[in-house]
Amino acid sequence: MEEDLAKQTHFKKHEVKCLLQIFNRLCENQEEKTLERPKFRDIIHNDFHMTDDILLDRIFRAFDKDTDNKVNAEEWVKGLSIFLRGCLKEKIKFCFDVYDMNSDGWITKEEMFHMLKFCLPQRQQEEDPDEGVRDLVECALKKLDTDQDSRVSFEDYTKAVHKDELLLECLGPCLPDQKYVQIFMESVEDPEMWLMNRQNREHPAVRQDVPPGTPNINQNETQVATK
Repeated sequence: MEEDLAKQTHFKKHEVKCLLQIFNRLCENQEEKTLERPKFRDIIHNDFHMTDDILLDRIFRAFDKDTDNKVNAEEWVKGLSIFLRGCLKEKIKFCFDVYDMNSDGWITKEEMFHMLKFCLPQRQQEEDPDEGVRDLVECALKKLDTDQDSRVSFEDYTKAVHKDELLLECLGPCLPDQKYVQIFMESVEDPEMWLMNRQNREHPAVRQDVPPGTPNINQNETQVATK
């Protein structure tokens, strides 16, 4: 399996092996070796600092090719290959699948509104808080809707992104920042260390030298020196 996946992805064989080791450890004590939505979202959130609930769900869907609400080992490796190292063609397909919320082959105004609604800060005493979002939708549609039929097909989206690559994630971030990609790939070279770091994030150590109820101070935060 490792050799086959290495041929089908942008990963080397040893990288595939590490990713599969992590996957198997994440799924240990499960009868079925799959990643369900909550655990998958947790990984994408913690390792790649992606926070938008709607887009996290859609990224899960983009990985879940057989639409069984689970990510299996092959989907995990192939999905990460595009997510982390995909060529432009692969990224265009991935992002379109994320933005096409009902998977009908079109990005509609309603879907754009749903994704862009939380991009703009809400102002108090604003007569129509959605007006700015609707303006943003019209702007995005003007850029993406190359055949001007008031919706965006995959062909429209592809043409628009080839013309201006900045439009690739114009409806919200669905690909990771390269600095987090580098950190992730360096860390998975040691699967046991990656898993240990993940457990530490989930269960931070509690200081033993303070009374119960005292706020826990992260060691990485700036501490005030006492004289």
